[in-house]
Amino acid sequence: MTYGPTTSPLLDPARLGSHRLANRLVIAPMTRNRAEPDGTPTPLMAEYYAQRATAGMIIAEASTPNAEGQTYPNITALHTDRHEAGWRRVVEAVRAAGGGPVFVQLQHGGRVGHPDTSGLTPVAPSPVPLPGTIHTPGGPRPSVMPREMTADDIRRTVRDFASAARRAVDAGFAGVEVHSANGHLLHQFLTSGTNRRTDGYGGGVDGRIRFATEVVAAVAEAIGPERTGLRVSPGNTVNGIAETDTETLYPALLAAVSGQGLACLHLAYADPDRPLFHRLRELWTGTLIANPVLPADRLPADGGRAAGERLLAAGADLVALGRPFLANPDLVARIRAGAPVNDVRAKYFMYTGGPVGYTDYPTYRAEPVGGAGGGR
Repeated sequence: MTYGPTTSPLLDPARLGSHRLANRLVIAPMTRNRAEPDGTPTPLMAEYYAQRATAGMIIAEASTPNAEGQTYPNITALHTDRHEAGWRRVVEAVRAAGGGPVFVQLQHGGRVGHPDTSGLTPVAPSPVPLPGTIHTPGGPRPSVMPREMTADDIRRTVRDFASAARRAVDAGFAGVEVHSANGHLLHQFLTSGTNRRTDGYGGGVDGRIRFATEVVAAVAEAIGPERTGLRVSPGNTVNGIAETDTETLYPALLAAVSGQGLACLHLAYADPDRPLFHRLRELWTGTLIANPVLPADRLPADGGRAAGERLLAAGADLVALGRPFLANPDLVARIRAGAPVNDVRAKYFMYTGGPVGYTDYPTYRAEPVGGAGGGR
């Protein structure tokens, strides 16, 4: 079998503010638990990101702005000098490989945490525990009741996000993405099932979006709105989230932050068949990054190309892909060549450590031997 060069709008150059992007492909943030126990990025992580430097833009994996925000073992953080130095090595490795701008995602887990991992009781908008179990250094453990955040906790956490954002810029990142998705702390504040507060941070939509808007405003003030992005996942049920007012919640959130001149909005699990996608595209006048819904058990044969092109046709400016880039460090070249893709090895996603299933995925060989194709 032979493969030939293709054209795709995903390969067209683009811009993000003052940044020139070689293509419209973005590496989505993916937690892979390869950091040191204290949250410091490792040399292996620098190698991983440098391997994928041909993406137009990289959004590096979730980093916690404080110790309370830690979710799982060996995830990255950004609240000490050591964390900052570790991330600086990652950014420098991408730059040396010729990569484009790198953002880092700032994520507080909220109730998605455990004392066996962080040494601290998780905090949340309300004392509503994460359903089921959570992975800890000792394996799966029953989740614990989180402590309801006080007004002082909220103010301190907002400051911690801003401080982590300043560290990110000092480490060389082009900007940060505030994570308000996937059932973590900001998302917990947004939804009535996890936010049962009766003060100014709960109740109706205006109260429930307040914490997220304050975090975004504080980060934008600390490093500039042109360096600040926001990620949301409307309707996503991961980590026990159940939204009841998605269609009004997210337009209200966008209305509250859209006048600040933020760098981008990142829609996770974006579906161009949903009217809400088009409503949010209409409301958001800045750069829209869309992350498509791909099969959970395997990668599509085209590595997500068709899904990404549909999102561009529906109005997205950039397309974020996670697993396709994990399994294919040369995904840009594969799309350009019309080549097959490696599938993911899911058992190595998290908690295994080391290079297997992380930095050892083969790159594509342009002339497959014996019709096998796929890589070397």
